[in-house]
Amino acid sequence: MANLSSGAATATLSQPQVLGRLLPISLLVFCCFLTLGIMLPVLPLFVHQQLGFGTVTVGVVIGAQSLAALLTRAHAGQMADSRGAAVAVRRGLWLVAAAGVLHLLAAYTHAQAELSLGLLLWGRLTLGAGESLAGTGLLSWGLGRVGLPNAGRVMAWVGIAMYAAIALGAPLGMLLQGQLGFVAAAAAVLTLPLLALAISRLIPTVALPAGVREPFYRVLGAVWQPGLGLAMGSVGFSAIAAFISLHFASRGWANASATLSAFGAAYIGTRLFLAGLPDKLGGARIALVCLVIESAGQLLLWQADTQWLAFAGAALTGLGFSLVFPAFGVEAVKRVVPASRGSALGAYAAFFDLALGVAGPLLGLVASGYGYEAVYLAGAMTVAGALPIAASLLRAQPRQAASMALGGTK
Repeated sequence: MANLSSGAATATLSQPQVLGRLLPISLLVFCCFLTLGIMLPVLPLFVHQQLGFGTVTVGVVIGAQSLAALLTRAHAGQMADSRGAAVAVRRGLWLVAAAGVLHLLAAYTHAQAELSLGLLLWGRLTLGAGESLAGTGLLSWGLGRVGLPNAGRVMAWVGIAMYAAIALGAPLGMLLQGQLGFVAAAAAVLTLPLLALAISRLIPTVALPAGVREPFYRVLGAVWQPGLGLAMGSVGFSAIAAFISLHFASRGWANASATLSAFGAAYIGTRLFLAGLPDKLGGARIALVCLVIESAGQLLLWQADTQWLAFAGAALTGLGFSLVFPAFGVEAVKRVVPASRGSALGAYAAFFDLALGVAGPLLGLVASGYGYEAVYLAGAMTVAGALPIAASLLRAQPRQAASMALGGTK
């Protein structure tokens, strides 16, 4: 398949052209992350109810995937920069398929709880590494197809596909679990990446960017501040993903999967209509607004005394969180040279992995000590803690613009 230039060919793309180039990338994202959506509501129930482990172990199992993704993001970004985004994506998809095999083995050995848990943790680590390679590669692939002026749209559309997969995968996972057991959900983790591999062969690759790549530690130093804002702003999602099923079960409420769907629907709807705002108005300004909304959603979940208020809190959280990733991401990618943008995307996404990996066990401790409602108060406080970071980035924009005008590094 011929390479697609990422230079002048992307400079004057119309919005329909941008969308046309991003839709195939989004389809791959959907297939890859549908595995995550299917597993999110069934994993806590499998670990807690079927294997008999506590809430901290549930948090560790959920967070293991993000820990593996965190530890492999540098490698993923460097592979996308040096070998090409398509190579990183395809290697990641093979790892996701291998994780499906391990999930199946965990399902078949559930009578031996410790063995099953060990296989499940191994599978979650493998899944995290695979989704790190695939996710970073897909962001880089999309950016190469439409160019830096559309960076916010790349991240927005990748997120649309990701959370559409979560929104649709959650009820699908519960259906598979209810009809055929955990083994059916595990089988989906095996088959979906194989489908994505076949689709990936139909998408043109992009040329490697010219120039000298920066060492990863310099890239990390350039993106750490928007990355930290992303990490703190992601805790609201982590709180819902890890504990909403158990929270609903503790209250005797039905349709916990509908909470994830409400989150996903609000998230996707916002990105469909407002994806271009970080590119047009600046990432830091959009991040400030979104963090306030997301924190309010977490507070509503904390105080919810009916499942309908919980649905509303999840939807408000999704509305606020929807543009946090592209908003801070626009601030991140413009801080590095073109040849290191894959590494920048990997480093930036690593902060999201860090948030999910650390938040799961810590929120599990909160749930053990204070109940599931307190998880969402902790989420609201953490999300609000990212507001000073967004404000600092906003204040720094005039200085950065002056630096660029004088021939700065970016």
